[in-house]
Amino acid sequence: MHFLILNFFDLLRLATKTLFANKLRAILTMLGISIGIGAVITLMSVGAGLQKYINDQFAGAGTTTIAVMPGRIRTGMNGGAFAGNTTLTMSDYRVVAASLNNASEVGASFARNGNFIYAGRNSEVNVNGVTPNYSAIRGWKTATGRFVDEQDNAGRSRVVVLGQTVVNDLFPDEDPLDKEVKLNNVPFRVIGVMESKGASFIGDQDAVAFIPILTAQERLFSANSTNATGERVVSQIVAQAASDAVRPQVMADLAQILAEHRHIPPGEENDFSVISSAELINTFGAVTSVLTVFLAAIAAISLLVGGIGIMNIMLVSVIERTREIGLRKAIGATPRAILTQFLAEAVVISVLGGLMGTALGILGALGLAAFAPFPPLIQPAAILLATGFSAAVGLFFGIYPARRAAHLNPIDALRFE
Repeated sequence: MHFLILNFFDLLRLATKTLFANKLRAILTMLGISIGIGAVITLMSVGAGLQKYINDQFAGAGTTTIAVMPGRIRTGMNGGAFAGNTTLTMSDYRVVAASLNNASEVGASFARNGNFIYAGRNSEVNVNGVTPNYSAIRGWKTATGRFVDEQDNAGRSRVVVLGQTVVNDLFPDEDPLDKEVKLNNVPFRVIGVMESKGASFIGDQDAVAFIPILTAQERLFSANSTNATGERVVSQIVAQAASDAVRPQVMADLAQILAEHRHIPPGEENDFSVISSAELINTFGAVTSVLTVFLAAIAAISLLVGGIGIMNIMLVSVIERTREIGLRKAIGATPRAILTQFLAEAVVISVLGGLMGTALGILGALGLAAFAPFPPLIQPAAILLATGFSAAVGLFFGIYPARRAAHLNPIDALRFE
């Protein structure tokens, strides 16, 4: 065993010494491998970071949040949502709230764009008329002040809770609480400020404001808050399942309750969509996983090019060292010993290139963190995979030159000029 270890390290030492007899050629060969490994690690880190970032966007509300949207969300080549003229109404919300079992909360929202004005400054954001339990269902909290309550909603009060973007626009140097702002030229009193949620893949989550839903429908946006039959509409209905275990049943019950209320015959496609945050996480997770693999596969092409470079250099090395090979065979070196030496040289050059590429990949991922809206996530598995693959590339592309060297006729090799 001790002899084998010594022989192994002697082989590595000899392979390294032989390779770096021509330093520039060895470095340029390793560069092809290192660029490929660096690109794979960087892109896999970006993909992993994107997947974590998307999951975190839904994590605040947990996996038990369920939303009902008007229209049918389709997947596949046609994609998108087919909304037509369908709407959700307050009567839909009330029926669901009264009939849905295994749901701890049921709420609704009515969203329109609004323009805020205060002291000559303005901010145009999305204004959500919401039921008082909306923030609890979505997992959103106030940083200061309070959220709208039942009394605000019942009294159609002109009160508003602002997102951080609105606060930054209107109140850069003062506390917004209890200040009066104009929303679409209607005075509203600020009662709270939401915790910052930052930007996401769907935009700035802080560019938002919340008012009581009945205030929005009857006092602020009354002109466009009804459908063709005169019913008050809502943008979405949200529910909180009692637990993740009952979430599928809650979704099925919700769809059945709404279908019966909207007089949709059995077997006919619903004109609304029931989705959960868990499904969104799984959907986006699948998309980002495929994207990560696709990007890594593209980057791996450079590994293939680097492997061909190794084969090319090793073939040149075999030609240059033909007389040396013949001499070694003449004094008793076996074909296996020759084969092992050249394979060792190919593996050494690819592993060294892999280590250089690992450093490049980590630096690349850290560099992108300064520009990307989400931090790339460097995974040890990606590093191990990339360096292991680089060794496999060296072994694979080193086999042919090594076999060629091992099978040289010693007489012909000694005569080679």
